[in-house]
Amino acid sequence: MDAVKTVLALLHLPHRGSTTPMERQAFRRLKAFLEARGVVSEEIPFRGVPSYGWELLAISLLLALSPLSPLFPLLGALGFFLYFQGVRPWGFLLDRYPSQNLLAWKGEGERALVLMAHVDTAKTYFFYHPQRVKGFRRAFLLNAGLAFLAPLLAFTPLKWPLGLYFLLQAALLLHRELLAPYVEGSNDNGSGVALATALFLETKPPPGWRLSLALTGCEEVGALGAKALLPHLPPGALVLNLDNVGRGELFFAEGEGMLLYFPYRGPLLGAARKTPGARPLRYRLAYFDTLPLTQRGFPCLTLIRLEGGVPPDWHWPTDTFARLDEEALAQTLAYARSLLERVLLFPSPC
Repeated sequence: MDAVKTVLALLHLPHRGSTTPMERQAFRRLKAFLEARGVVSEEIPFRGVPSYGWELLAISLLLALSPLSPLFPLLGALGFFLYFQGVRPWGFLLDRYPSQNLLAWKGEGERALVLMAHVDTAKTYFFYHPQRVKGFRRAFLLNAGLAFLAPLLAFTPLKWPLGLYFLLQAALLLHRELLAPYVEGSNDNGSGVALATALFLETKPPPGWRLSLALTGCEEVGALGAKALLPHLPPGALVLNLDNVGRGELFFAEGEGMLLYFPYRGPLLGAARKTPGARPLRYRLAYFDTLPLTQRGFPCLTLIRLEGGVPPDWHWPTDTFARLDEEALAQTLAYARSLLERVLLFPSPC
């Protein structure tokens, strides 16, 4: 656990907001930490955005314009669907701010296993308040239903209350962008970065295997770091993602998707089903860095801890380093070790 504690101390910054100087400082510290232990890491630069709020605000405004023309809600519904499927055709207009990934390898062989965790943290928001966050999925489904009905409701008198509803959402998102702070992000996702790094340092890949550590930026704004990572991963690489693993009950996700559901597959999922200590989960609450990877056929698995169905202190200012549970970190590390042992030493086509 010494490496875990050291990495957590390195990440103990006021925040690590996507594309911000604090995110860059965290990456510099991580790179130096790896270099001090003889690990050479490659920097993968890319462009991202500081927050997702402006994109959702624009979609909300299109839906709010339902009373004016059915064309606006039609565009809004399309934008809503594309965004929550991880598709941003407008990204080339917005992705203007520097971010990066760190990628390190060790071992030799045709098979590859990637330990992945995102470094950046998110801004807080109205719906992440502890009294509202347990209804986050219901609120999302309500928004999705109204967004997809909006082009039809634009032909009825219901277009007026619908427009007002999405105008209120746009106002809340504007307030978020102008005034909401980035969170400290100990659980989300200092915990995952610390455990992935410790696992990488302590694991010696057997003959025939390469082991990678992939630390990503801009996960909180559309898994942009994972998308930038794709060209650097060998085909068929196994991906073990650690996200929000510092408190709560341990789960392994069997798949994910806020709208369409993408099931995971591969040896890591098979090993998780055979390893006691974590429960299976169909994750529909948000997205992980694994979403763009599993959409493109990579065999993935994500470990996460939940309390009451949501990550503890999710995107809220209470997500501080003082609230991490050292026992939860140790148990997650032990579980992940068991997965790696099953997959690297006793591979199967599960």
